[in-house]
Amino acid sequence: MKQIGLVAIGRNEGDRLGACLRSAIVQVALVVYVDSGSTDGSLELARSLGADTVELDLSIPFTAARARNEGFARLRQLEPDIEFVQFVDGDCEIVGGWLQTAQQELAARPELAAVCGRRREKFPEATAYNRLCDMEWDTPVGDAKACGGDSMMRTSAFEQVGGFNPTLIAGEEPELCVRLRQNGWKIERLDAEMTLHDAQMTRFDQWWKRSQRAGHAYAEGSWLHGNTPERHWVKDTISIWFWGGVLPVIALSTAWFTQGWSLWLLAGYPVLTYRIYRRMQQQNLPAKDAALYATSCAIGRFPQLQGQIQFHQRRLLGQRSSLIEYKTSKPVNSAR
Repeated sequence: MKQIGLVAIGRNEGDRLGACLRSAIVQVALVVYVDSGSTDGSLELARSLGADTVELDLSIPFTAARARNEGFARLRQLEPDIEFVQFVDGDCEIVGGWLQTAQQELAARPELAAVCGRRREKFPEATAYNRLCDMEWDTPVGDAKACGGDSMMRTSAFEQVGGFNPTLIAGEEPELCVRLRQNGWKIERLDAEMTLHDAQMTRFDQWWKRSQRAGHAYAEGSWLHGNTPERHWVKDTISIWFWGGVLPVIALSTAWFTQGWSLWLLAGYPVLTYRIYRRMQQQNLPAKDAALYATSCAIGRFPQLQGQIQFHQRRLLGQRSSLIEYKTSKPVNSAR
């Protein structure tokens, strides 16, 4: 498929990167791997598999958005006639048949800027946190407002809007899709398997940091595009502030004056959890999974608020946000 190029990004993904590159390298015109300061031999592994590589300048803060932009620029430099680019994270494997399916959809529908499919967690039963990731990625099929880090994009559309915003530490894909849709493009979620993701989330603190990063993304996204007609992520941001801060502060700070009656406000959390649980069951999610997802959503408001506060604090101080990382490194297997 000479019309497709692939850009993979990663940092210390180890053997996960090897699986990622092997899943696609013989199917596309060129694979570009962009490395963000790995110390585990990822660059050497990528080169041994035939990928072109880009090492990001260590003096400039890392972001996935910046890495994808530089990978795309390298791809266009080496293969200027590429029509479509598949972006993929280094901890994901491309599912067989996806690249052809995505290319055919983009070729048949010139109004589409990007298509994505079903990203699945590779080991969903390993931990509750992995299972939560898998449920989160099960988005509705059809017209979509956004895609994730794994998607195939039309190069002309990507270039028209200037690519990803390189300063964003999270939420760069939905932010790009806002600008694409503002320019008349559409995004489609296809009913097709796309990638297998190896989250390797085994600890509560990893889940907390991932939720914190999501809160940061909601804050920055609403700050950038909250005044547009669609009010990008404004509702989500208000919800995070209410459940993560306003409600508990009112309930606890007025408990003495109300002789404890204000503490009944905290009953809103089980109500919120139950409402999410019922909504997920209506989507045919098993009761156990629906309960896990609902509980995570309710508790997640607190780390999300932490991420929101972090964004606005640094914004007011004129500081650039730094990465919020939750992944652990996995060494490269030398016996590849």
